[in-house]
Amino acid sequence: MRIAVDAMGGDYAPETVVEGSVLAAREYGVEIILVGHEDKVRTELARHNHNGLKIEVRHASEVAEMHEAPSEALRKKKDSSIRVATNLVKSGEAQAVVSAGNTGVAMATALFVLGRMADIERPAIATIMPTLTGASIMLDVGANVDCKPIHLLQFAIMGNVFAQRILGKESPRVGLLSIGEEETKGNELTKESFKLVRESTLNFVGNVEGRDVFNGNADVIVCDGFTGNVALKISEGLADAINRLLKKEIASAATGKLGYFLLKPAFARFKKRVDYSEYGGAPLLGLNGISIISHGRSSGKAIKNAIRVAKEFHENEINQHIHEGIEENLSLFRERQQKNNNKMTAEA
Repeated sequence: MRIAVDAMGGDYAPETVVEGSVLAAREYGVEIILVGHEDKVRTELARHNHNGLKIEVRHASEVAEMHEAPSEALRKKKDSSIRVATNLVKSGEAQAVVSAGNTGVAMATALFVLGRMADIERPAIATIMPTLTGASIMLDVGANVDCKPIHLLQFAIMGNVFAQRILGKESPRVGLLSIGEEETKGNELTKESFKLVRESTLNFVGNVEGRDVFNGNADVIVCDGFTGNVALKISEGLADAINRLLKKEIASAATGKLGYFLLKPAFARFKKRVDYSEYGGAPLLGLNGISIISHGRSSGKAIKNAIRVAKEFHENEINQHIHEGIEENLSLFRERQQKNNNKMTAEA
């Protein structure tokens, strides 16, 4: 499998991107195409032992900066590293693209170059969230600020496939993020979405509240991109704050050093559970291709794990299963719509 990696994307590119790519090529046996300023990428690559690894460098003369508007980058920077890397997936030279660069540009480029999957109206970013019982999938976490009920139904279907194929959940419990468990709670979007998801073939468990995100009561948590992104950023900030507060309290205690020594293994396990770098990257679901979006502050380990996600996505044929899930549920949805229309016509 060949994976195109945006070598210039991210706060610490190309250093961490090249590091993570070398680690991934060695550990997962994938072929890597590093896309970016050739001289800079080769200089960084020379610092690593990559003998025997299948890593090549593809030149791109431009970089989409973190502050750039997606529309501007698409129009003016056709030779940007993210554009060239995504083009490699479109042409079939690579099976996936990974980028830690400007999220908006990465999404817009993937949508423009690869296009949406048939019957998918809006692609969605899915991320893995740690829970008390393992992990869950949350989507959308930033691709779509404004959504319609049909979009959330499609997110639910895509998240269901992801949870089945990646988390190994045979019948994922799908929940709709809202302000209360009752069907009548929430805004118009969640209330109308509730009706659609309930009529699907999914294992729908109803509304879930913010407190349910981490307790493991749902395997797939569905929401619009605005809500999901806020929830994700709060979660990342909270995990970091808890880690810092614990270290501060332990350091201030008289027996702190001894206590920290005894609890060090537990802290290490906790950090691993909540560290975004362990999960790597978030796939943009619903495209005619594989696009993995990583955190802008990604370390080498995070890039390595993002490449692992791309590999798993390809090997588990996620896109094919999403297509089948969408077809099954849309057929059911259209059939019920037709029955309702016939009923209304008969009553008239």
